[in-house]
Amino acid sequence: MLTFTIRRLLLSIPTLLFISLVIFLLLQLAPGDPMAQVPLTVPPEVKQKMREALGLGQPIYVQYYKWLIQFFWVEPQVFIDWATRDSFLFGWLPDTSLSTFIDPDTGAVRPVQRAISWQTRSPIMDIVIQRMPQTLWVVGLSYIVGILIAIPIGIYSAYRHYSLFDQAGTFVTMVGFSIPPFFTGPLLIVVFSVSLGWLPSIYDTTHVVTDWESFKVQFMQMVMPVMVLALQTTAQISRYMRGAMLDNLNQDYVRTARAKGLRETSVVLVHVLRNSMIPVVTVIALGMPAIFGGAIITENVFKVNGIGQLLLTALFANDLPMVMTLTFIFAILIVLFNLIADVLYGLLDPRIRYD
Repeated sequence: MLTFTIRRLLLSIPTLLFISLVIFLLLQLAPGDPMAQVPLTVPPEVKQKMREALGLGQPIYVQYYKWLIQFFWVEPQVFIDWATRDSFLFGWLPDTSLSTFIDPDTGAVRPVQRAISWQTRSPIMDIVIQRMPQTLWVVGLSYIVGILIAIPIGIYSAYRHYSLFDQAGTFVTMVGFSIPPFFTGPLLIVVFSVSLGWLPSIYDTTHVVTDWESFKVQFMQMVMPVMVLALQTTAQISRYMRGAMLDNLNQDYVRTARAKGLRETSVVLVHVLRNSMIPVVTVIALGMPAIFGGAIITENVFKVNGIGQLLLTALFANDLPMVMTLTFIFAILIVLFNLIADVLYGLLDPRIRYD
């Protein structure tokens, strides 16, 4: 297993480099000009200097090389400096100065050149880190809630298949698959915010939890976006869970376990569930990157100032460095969680060996 993991990690390096090159070339071919939002009163020579300051006048391969250096070399150095200086986890380590260098001409200490957003003129990773907590609170919690609801529903639906509970679960999952978030979100707003007035329709990202009352406000504003996203997660995972359980309930080892006198709960929740989790783990692992990528539609419906809304804003503003960074982070998470799913296969089923 260790050999397989190391081999997959080494193989992921050229894979990610190829993905980054494809993303970069596609964004370069996309229509639009970052200088289009500059007022018409700005002289052309000033616009040209602004383009050169953003690195737009350089060849494509130079821009791509600089982005690779910034993403894989500069940003890790900035993170190490932050971790050894301000982080409560690694603050005990000695301070480092990796994100600064001494100018050979003037002798002054200058910061390294980081990837800058064309829209905000600030470091991209700083903006991503600022938006990430909101996305993890809403999208991450909805994913956990969806999994906790979907797995018991899938298990019981398979064990009592074609029962009233199974038919009701099938109906709910079909509704979850069929209705998109851009319809479910406004519908919940109309019912629970406009008509009943129970829940706020806009998510306040500036709200800080300090006591029990502020916690209740935070909980109330999270209910609707979490419900919208958890509905889709529950619908998908419960269907996979039910199908995998049905495939294993009729296997010979289940009849053998029952013939040995094992309790029904032990047969279902230990033997059948462990083998049935293999395809479900794939679905859960491949859905994990979506947590960090954010839910673009839901975040915009409820005004959640997260990663999804950041990506959409960057697309409208033609902020190519921001779009490039966000999409590549999403690609890294997909490759990583694919590896995690493969490793979990061997842990769930001892018959699977990669070495």
